[in-house]
Amino acid sequence: MHARPLQNAAMKIAAVQMVSGPDWPANRESAARLVAQAAAAGAALVALPEYFCLLGRRDTDKLALAEPAGDGPIQGFLSALAREHRLWLVGGTLPVRAAAADRVLNRSVVYGPDGHEAGHYDKLHLFAYDNGRESHDEARTLQAGPGPVALQAGAIRLGLSICYDLRFPELYRALMTPPCDLLVVPSAFTHTTGQAHWELLLRARAIENQCYVLAPAQGGSHPNGRRTWGHSMIVDPWGEVLAVRDEGEGCVLAELDPARLAQVRRQLPALAHRRL
Repeated sequence: MHARPLQNAAMKIAAVQMVSGPDWPANRESAARLVAQAAAAGAALVALPEYFCLLGRRDTDKLALAEPAGDGPIQGFLSALAREHRLWLVGGTLPVRAAAADRVLNRSVVYGPDGHEAGHYDKLHLFAYDNGRESHDEARTLQAGPGPVALQAGAIRLGLSICYDLRFPELYRALMTPPCDLLVVPSAFTHTTGQAHWELLLRARAIENQCYVLAPAQGGSHPNGRRTWGHSMIVDPWGEVLAVRDEGEGCVLAELDPARLAQVRRQLPALAHRRL
């Protein structure tokens, strides 16, 4: 399938990196400050990392913070932040109540410059890892989402994903009908798995789908003892890393250039050559 050409000029996009802890008000203040920094630098679309609002001391801490769909202080904060800075905001992820009382949805909500919710995506693939020293199993507290979500963010077709989804290329292929211009991957990769695979997987998703990838991440040592990999980055459709931040809070910014997107797809029309 041929990609629809973008009609607008280059757009500055930003990935926010945080080191969130168990205190929602403190995380809220950090997120507000970092989004303001990105907006002041000219970003028209900003993405927060997974669990920007809470990295608790226990996995079950997120149950107490969970909000009903479309309402609550976290969603209200994100809507107001997008409206204040007149930008598109991908609100990292937040816990949203699920049907079962002991589960939540890990939801990424996108807000437009007027503060309205443009759409949302619930994490589909639930992370599990155990190397004998560290152990994770998101299925203990999360309910998997129903499927892929892409939406229109102004002139940009935006494909949504979250962290562990990055390991499942079939999700991104599903998002490419019609092709996206930008894939967003808010994440909290562990230091162990991030060091081994993070950049490799992000660049692969950009190359095989010939689009920009925006990957905001948690990056540092958290109060709960966990260490996340960080390395928030922006990758172009040829797989070139345009900007990266190793650890610690901050922002990375780059231009999403429609001419570059069109050039890559014209010179190597792989998306039009798909047979499966």
